[in-house]
Amino acid sequence: MEILMSIFKEIKISVIVTLVLLIVCCGIYPLVIYGVGQAFFPRQANGSIVLDGSGKPIASTLLGQDFSADKYFNPRPSAAGTGSDFRYDSTSSGGSNYGATSQALHDAVAQRIADYRKANNLAADASVPADAAEASASGLDPHISIKNALLQVPRVAKARNMSEDDLKKLVDQYTDGRDFGILGEPGVNIIKLNLALDGKYK
Repeated sequence: MEILMSIFKEIKISVIVTLVLLIVCCGIYPLVIYGVGQAFFPRQANGSIVLDGSGKPIASTLLGQDFSADKYFNPRPSAAGTGSDFRYDSTSSGGSNYGATSQALHDAVAQRIADYRKANNLAADASVPADAAEASASGLDPHISIKNALLQVPRVAKARNMSEDDLKKLVDQYTDGRDFGILGEPGVNIIKLNLALDGKYK
């Protein structure tokens, strides 16, 4: 009988602990985090959405988009989605998962390098930044390297009939520094930059 009572006692304790953790971890904690986010970081907590003049969502500064026209800074390649029409598919984030010895990866990178040099009027042997030829792990990276952005400045400036110096100042304005001052490398957020060029981002 004592053994049975002990078992029931342990079950009761387990049930109580489970319910308490359920309430704290699945109820109170998410509500506190949600409240703090909405109170102190409402824009970030809601996806860093950019709205147009009519209040319609047109982008998130956290998710890359496929800008291909000469008047825009081009993003790094994306393997998110399937087919050429589905780059930067936010419902299918991911990389190609090709290995370093993959011929398909080698051919894709070689083609991207050739396309980049042609688009930006570079010499056939000009050095190309890695982020101009290799996709990010998520396929949705909104940043490109500063070198990548500066190599695109002449093309974008010509397409928009603006000075390269003015455009470089804009590139600098939308360059994000290292996280916490020490993590990662500075990068240019081309969502902010391209929308600013169109007058849709302040």
